[in-house]
Amino acid sequence: MTAVRTPAVFITGTDTGAGKTRISCALLLAAQRRSLRAVGMKPVASGSTWQAGALRNEDADLIHAHSSPPVPARALINPYTFEEPIAPQLAARHAGVEIELGRMQTCFQALADEASLVIVEGVGGWAVPFSDTMMQMHLVRALDVPVIMVVGIRLGCINHALLSARAIAADGCRLLGWIANRIDPETACSDEVIASIAGQLGVPLLAEVPHGLSVDRMAAIVDPALDPVLAGAVAGSS
Repeated sequence: MTAVRTPAVFITGTDTGAGKTRISCALLLAAQRRSLRAVGMKPVASGSTWQAGALRNEDADLIHAHSSPPVPARALINPYTFEEPIAPQLAARHAGVEIELGRMQTCFQALADEASLVIVEGVGGWAVPFSDTMMQMHLVRALDVPVIMVVGIRLGCINHALLSARAIAADGCRLLGWIANRIDPETACSDEVIASIAGQLGVPLLAEVPHGLSVDRMAAIVDPALDPVLAGAVAGSS
């Protein structure tokens, strides 16, 4: 007898500004066009403003807005929100808050129980501390989800992509593939840059996103990236 679990994927990036949020929103939209109930999650977000007595983060708001209706509560989509636009470990410390793995797991499971796909967007690059004793990779391992890496195509991205992929593997997580996101139209020899990364990563290039597209237009381009995620829905047999 096979055990089927809700498919989910963790979206990481080579760096802050690689385009994780827009890619995550495009994946949510692409999944909905496949008639899936897709919901997003932004477990930790820093850099927020007070609105109507609550902290609101722009990236988390976008994830919330692109999730399938009825949209889950913000507290599930974004359990930890910090005001300062700094590393989560420092923002949490300054706010007197401890980021707890169990709380994030509980929120994720609540989302997964009501969805047919969960897209979890990370914060910053891969090696991000959440506390003195917990890294972002501990969350990925606890959720037991594969990873898609968004590579922001710009100067230095080959180094960032290769180092990030090695770190993901060293941390015991599974990299399904990567998405080339052309965030800087002035990047020299960008086609060669993408080819160089593709030739060295050892995982599939799932999509190549041109610069300046709307999320709506990006959805069709990133749609193939859903295939390996959905194929992993069967967790095993019992």
